[in-house]
Amino acid sequence: MANATLGAPVADIKAGYTAMVQRKRIYSGIVLIVFVAMLAAGFDLADERNAGGFWDGLRHVFDFPTELVKEAIEKAPALPGNLAKYFPALIETINIAAVSTLLGAMLAILLSLLSTRGLARWPRLIAVFRRMMDVMRALPEVVIALVLIFVLGGGPVPAMIAITFHTAGALGKLFSEVNENADLKPVEGLTSVGASWLQRMWLGVMPQVAPNYLSYALLRFEINVRASAILGFVGAGGIGSELRIAISWGAGRYDAAAAIFILLFLTIVVIDQTSSHFRNKLVRGF
Repeated sequence: MANATLGAPVADIKAGYTAMVQRKRIYSGIVLIVFVAMLAAGFDLADERNAGGFWDGLRHVFDFPTELVKEAIEKAPALPGNLAKYFPALIETINIAAVSTLLGAMLAILLSLLSTRGLARWPRLIAVFRRMMDVMRALPEVVIALVLIFVLGGGPVPAMIAITFHTAGALGKLFSEVNENADLKPVEGLTSVGASWLQRMWLGVMPQVAPNYLSYALLRFEINVRASAILGFVGAGGIGSELRIAISWGAGRYDAAAAIFILLFLTIVVIDQTSSHFRNKLVRGF
């Protein structure tokens, strides 16, 4: 009798679990069907917007990479010269990303401290500073850069300002989440002895959050290198501008485009490996 009594709840649990799994599969299937339908509708819309040339052009999507690789192989002896030629433009791109990351991180630290409960200098303005960071994150770098290029002209300065603006919003959000996990006891102790707000933040909060700040900043630096290269296509300087010129010339200059792609690839790999190394050391401790 006891085994029969215990077997009934187990059977009920098993039946309930089976029903839950089936419902989950049904929901997943519905979501997949909706996604495929939206994807197909998007392709049809793209075909209409491109005067019916989307599906025809889709067959030629690999034509450009094939021509680029073919011409780069044919002109392989010119590769070292092209790498040396475009290396200064790569340095300019890295400089844009580095300065933007540094300035954006500094602004993000201030915004994050002002928007964290328990740490904010003006608690009533927390919502204001959070909305500021939302706006900074919502505006893409390319949109900001296009506006600044119209006002300031082409060059690296518009790119630097655009990336700094977006970086401050993105890192500010991440930094504020780190701040929320900080221990407030050091802050309370400094408050009891009459320390100013800046002293409380510098001595009570920064030692706790600095490793995470640096980890996020290194990750953002990788992203900003790619962003600065992309902004070069709209006239914001750096190696992106050289890549746009090389591609616009078409066949005959694809070897230069290939060299630029190689430089970008190697740079991103080196930065990724270096920053990952330092992030791991920060997590595990020096």
